Amino acid sequence: MITIANQFGMKEALTQLGIKEINEGTSTGLQNFSSGTTLESYSPVDGQLIAKVTTSTAADYDKVMEAATAAFKTFRTMPAPQRGEIVRQFGEKLREKKEALGKLVSYEMGKSLQEGYGEVQEMIDICDFAVGLSRQLHGLTMHSERPQHRMYEQYHSLGVVGIISAFNFPVAVWAWNTALAWICGDVCVWKPSEKTPLCGIACQNIIAEVIKENNLPEGISCLINGDYKVGEMMTADKRIPLISATGSTRMGKIVAQTVAGRLGKSLLELGGNNAIIVTPDADIKMTVIGAVFGAVGTAGQRCTSTRRLIIHESIFDKVRDAIVAAYQQLKIGNPLDENNHVGPLIDKDAVAMYSKALEDVVAQGGKILVEGGVLAGEGYESGCYVQPAIAEADNTFKIVQHETFAPVLYLLKYTGSVEDALDIQNGVAQGLSSAIMTNNLREAEHFLSVAGSDCGIANVNIGTSGAEIGGAFGGEKETGGGRESGSDAWKVYMRRQTNTINYGSSLPLAQGIKFDL
Repeated sequence: MITIANQFGMKEALTQLGIKEINEGTSTGLQNFSSGTTLESYSPVDGQLIAKVTTSTAADYDKVMEAATAAFKTFRTMPAPQRGEIVRQFGEKLREKKEALGKLVSYEMGKSLQEGYGEVQEMIDICDFAVGLSRQLHGLTMHSERPQHRMYEQYHSLGVVGIISAFNFPVAVWAWNTALAWICGDVCVWKPSEKTPLCGIACQNIIAEVIKENNLPEGISCLINGDYKVGEMMTADKRIPLISATGSTRMGKIVAQTVAGRLGKSLLELGGNNAIIVTPDADIKMTVIGAVFGAVGTAGQRCTSTRRLIIHESIFDKVRDAIVAAYQQLKIGNPLDENNHVGPLIDKDAVAMYSKALEDVVAQGGKILVEGGVLAGEGYESGCYVQPAIAEADNTFKIVQHETFAPVLYLLKYTGSVEDALDIQNGVAQGLSSAIMTNNLREAEHFLSVAGSDCGIANVNIGTSGAEIGGAFGGEKETGGGRESGSDAWKVYMRRQTNTINYGSSLPLAQGIKFDL
């Protein structure tokens, strides 16, 4: 691997994260099984080559799976609270390396430095959550219809969990999965995005320290760098009972079909087309804050980013003017400079998609309110910086129905009651995050009712973007239906078993069936 000069202090950060050896593309804890082609990681911040990483071949993949399946046989027998102790130690390592890892996330992915630190904090938080959960992996006890019988159910470790993550949250989503999978007794094989391979290597190096210090099998945590072909090997592999995949709806459909074809389990976190409903009783200041951060945070590259603002006609002009004025205050530039609000898109392909969306909304009848465009000149040499844009549109436009992974916000007008706004909000294929801005109790409660938002996340007087780890994260419809992080999301990483114990001296059959010998 080739590291760049000490740009933005990155050389020191990479060294702290153990990224200094050549050929670290694939590893199972401490070993290296890379022998494939070279994957280059460029920073969208300045266009510089950060490193070259060796990818995995099919033979490398088999070695990783052998290590993982062998480690599972040992790890599953460790008591859950002891597994929780391993996760606790991992969380402590993350605290020590938070600044270095957060800086790498910002530089390799392009999100603001504070968002990079925040992503590592999410990792720390899910570790804390998992540690407590390791003593609460409970089942139920039921009354049997047969005398002197006891029934109960319990949860057992599932096996190897395959994790396919996206570039926009290059470390946190992996931690959401692994922290829970590990306390459940599973081992993990992770394919990070080929756009952010160094973040994956950094995380693997951190957990490798914990694994080594506790004399545990290296295959508990496995990393495989590569393109979609690696993902195909994982999804088709019967040795992986659960695939957790984060990405586009198109990708998720392919994963779901492949995994279902072998009767495996899939946890899917896919596209979002998230909306905020703004009613006449909304607090306009709160609305502006929530909408602007939701639309431009991470340069609009969150699955929970605000794409649509559905505003009642009576306040449409007022809200529109306030949002447009707020956009004039945005500072766009190097995300490692904390004075900037918006960093770059991940690469030039994303820039092209952004530009095409703005062309499409005009062609389909929309009106541009805040001009977009690709930024050039000093500080924008990577070609990945764009101006966040706003367009007045209609929900029926094809481009509005599509998730554009970029800072493009569509303003939509509704008339009538909150039911009319909900028809617009729910009138898309995706169902991840949603919000309503209102001080009207009836509107808020209706929004949260069974007849309200059809999304997996529904918020009142906060935006669509961001989530606490204590709640289950995920969405419905073409978002995939999966749930990660908090609540009882841990159950997907385990297999469920019902047990009946006969402590009597006879064998009565269920439903009163007689079978005398």
